[in-house]
Amino acid sequence: MFNKSFILLRVKLQGSTNFIGAHRSLPHRYQNHTQLCRLIHTTKHNTIQMALRSLANAKTLARVCHQHIRGLQTFTLPDLDYDYGALEPAISGEIMQLHHQKHHQTYITNYNKALEQLDDAIAKGDASTAVKLQSAIKFNGGGHVNHSIFWKNLAPVREGGGEPPHGSLGWAIDQHFGSMEKLTAKMNAEGAAVQGSGWVWLAVDKELKRLVVETTANQDPLVTKGASLVPLVGIDVWEHAYYLQYKNVRPDYLKNIWKVINWKYASKVYEKECP
Repeated sequence: MFNKSFILLRVKLQGSTNFIGAHRSLPHRYQNHTQLCRLIHTTKHNTIQMALRSLANAKTLARVCHQHIRGLQTFTLPDLDYDYGALEPAISGEIMQLHHQKHHQTYITNYNKALEQLDDAIAKGDASTAVKLQSAIKFNGGGHVNHSIFWKNLAPVREGGGEPPHGSLGWAIDQHFGSMEKLTAKMNAEGAAVQGSGWVWLAVDKELKRLVVETTANQDPLVTKGASLVPLVGIDVWEHAYYLQYKNVRPDYLKNIWKVINWKYASKVYEKECP
């Protein structure tokens, strides 16, 4: 029989949160979930019973989390709808190739690696490692999500890139910002003002049915600014998006990228969210 007083001591010293450590202190023969449940019913000491219930719940939670993580989708690099050089002269083919094949691919590789490590940590009950991996998952997962939107937000001039939106989105822009020119000026100013790296977004608040301009730092996805925000246009203002062509003059990059913005795609998203 295991030492009940030892479990009670661990509960008093560590509180009810260190379930993983308490679980590891049990003899191996009591780490079976069925046996833990049997012990819960045969133990009379309330505090020990509470600890055992917590351990049983923790094992169930760990098993569910492990199954959930294993079900999460790993990412692969999406194909572009155009050639790397198709956006010139607004964005050079060299930048597009490096941006897509190197930078975006790195986010995907690191996300998939972090997801695998998280799966392993949860399976082992390693809470410390699982918590540490959250930042890598957010950063690299956000990098993939943001860039996947960015590629859709661009189109060659011969395929309608840069043509102002018509219909409901064009009307909404006029209503909320005054004109297309005022919207682009606002996004250029806010994008230029981003300190370090980040993104500037045109979004629709699907609950309020209102257009908004937001910025996010680093690779934070737009959802971090509000669950009801849906991105229509996202512009990458990391230096890797423009430095080879525009050096450190971010405003020039922001001014020229509007020549290849895919407003047809943005309009489809807007009409879906605000029919």
